[in-house]
Amino acid sequence: MVCLACLLPLFLVPIVNVLPLLFYYIMGKVYGLLGWEYKKPERAPVACPYKPAAKKDSKAGEAAEPPPTESVPKSVGVVDGKED
Repeated sequence: MVCLACLLPLFLVPIVNVLPLLFYYIMGKVYGLLGWEYKKPERAPVACPYKPAAKKDSKAGEAAEPPPTESVPKSVGVVDGKED
């Protein structure tokens, strides 16, 4: 015999998975009544929950210095490489 509390997650998981679809459907209908077009928001891509370990290329005794960056000043009056 299995208790009902143990079976509850089996029924809740499909319901929870349907909730976003139901929300988008209802929002589409509400927006349609108002004469607007409802667009689903773009979802972020799935991120890996496991982060890879940071690689350490430097030796223990040496201090790592960031590579020098060169900044080139832009001309204020020049647009697309043409001067007027």
